[in-house]
Amino acid sequence: MNNKVFNVLLKLCNKSTKCGDVPVSAVIVKNNKIISKGYNCRIKKYSTINHAEIIAILKANKKLKTSFLRDCNLYVTLKPCEMCQKVINNARINNVYYLLDKPDSKHEYNKTLYKKIDSTISDEYADILGNFFKKLR
Repeated sequence: MNNKVFNVLLKLCNKSTKCGDVPVSAVIVKNNKIISKGYNCRIKKYSTINHAEIIAILKANKKLKTSFLRDCNLYVTLKPCEMCQKVINNARINNVYYLLDKPDSKHEYNKTLYKKIDSTISDEYADILGNFFKKLR
């Protein structure tokens, strides 16, 4: 199975390169069967979130008709970035297997500042959120 997955990953990397994007690809496997594939196409699609892992997860969600991929494994060519790691965790994927770590020379250039807003509406929103989870459970 691994050789098949690795061959698919390399073919998808070539597609990503042809799109002018970083050659990263991802495959999701369930019960030893490839259920979804993705490759970076941020440049082609003008979308910040079109990372290989996220595309593969969205396709698997749609195919399995669930937002949770508990019985699935993700194979990816490069260790997922922080954004993708969060999405992978939220998808409840069992295992992530990757071929390469990011190079040490790769820097994260996040300059965004996050600031909490102090407002009276915060209490109202806290009630809405709390009530939602009370009804859910």
